[in-house]
Amino acid sequence: MAYNPTLSIMGVVLTMYDRRNKLSDQVADDVRACLGNVVFETVIPRNVRLSEAPSHGKPALIYDIRSPGSQAYMKLASELLKRTTQAARAA
Repeated sequence: MAYNPTLSIMGVVLTMYDRRNKLSDQVADDVRACLGNVVFETVIPRNVRLSEAPSHGKPALIYDIRSPGSQAYMKLASELLKRTTQAARAA
C-alpha cells in the first residue's frame, strides 16, 4: 500500500464455480466465512460459452448473451453498481 494508501477492495468475485463439484461449494463457503460481506453474492459459473468467446474474438456478452456465464456477469455488474452507489452515499 506504499504506492496508493487510499486503495481499498470493493469486493471479491467467485469465478469458475461448478455447482456439480462439492469442492466448489466448500471453497465458496470458506471464502465467505473468511471474508464475509466483501464477497459478492453473484457467482460466475464455469461455462463453455465464456471459454469460447475469446477464440471468436468477442466479449462473452456479445458471443452469447443468454448463456449462464453472461447472465451471471450482468448480475454482477448490477451488484457492483449497487455497491458503488451505496459507497458514494456513505462518503
